[in-house]
Amino acid sequence: MQAPADVLRACAAVADVELRKLIRDPTELVSRAVQPVLWLTIFGQVLSQVRGIDTGKTGYLAFMTPGILAQSVLFSAIFYGIAVIWERDLGIVHKMLVSPASRMALVLGKAISSDFRGLVQTVVIYLIALALGVRIRWEPGAIAGVVLAVALGSAIFSTFSLIMACIVKTRERFMGIGQVLTMPLFFASNAIYPLALMPTWLRHIAEINPLTYLVDALRQLMVTGGQSVYGLAWDYGAMLLVLAVMVTIAVKLYPRLVE
Repeated sequence: MQAPADVLRACAAVADVELRKLIRDPTELVSRAVQPVLWLTIFGQVLSQVRGIDTGKTGYLAFMTPGILAQSVLFSAIFYGIAVIWERDLGIVHKMLVSPASRMALVLGKAISSDFRGLVQTVVIYLIALALGVRIRWEPGAIAGVVLAVALGSAIFSTFSLIMACIVKTRERFMGIGQVLTMPLFFASNAIYPLALMPTWLRHIAEINPLTYLVDALRQLMVTGGQSVYGLAWDYGAMLLVLAVMVTIAVKLYPRLVE
């Protein structure tokens, strides 16, 4: 069993490789920035004129801004596994599995590397929100909380993506399953409407959806007047629990990529 320091070094090495690839080809980041712009400038502006959605003391545009950030985190992380399938086809996964790095380090390194994309999306959403007049919280503690929540959300959905890649093993199947899952995860959450408006059956689904807890934390930390339904301690605890379960499953399944 590797020492914690060795695991951390291996995680950092894997994350560093992914960051270098992202810096060399930032096309994905640019393309991912288009969708939140459309959601906030078109969908958000239109729905903010509708008075039928009770968002409490915050306007609808401010209410949905954290949800669109969570959506960007989800969409950028959920297709992360396709890159792992490419690495398998190129023989990179084989080399990583026979390296001294533990499977835990390989999985955690991938999860950490996905945080870079999530943080870039955070900057983009903040800039759009400022341009649209959304009142953002600038306290250092609030910003640190947003960064932590985004990092946890990115790690959860990228690890989930890795699990899917280990199971389906082909790019075509992965793309099909990824497209099927992303929208239900998004709409079965509190990203664009309050939990109170949902029918009972959908609310129960939302309560086991990790995206709900990411949005809930971001809503309190990101915008002025935003309120958490569950409380930040519960939100972070739920995300940490889901991440621990996902990492455990991914560690078990990772070798299946090369079978």
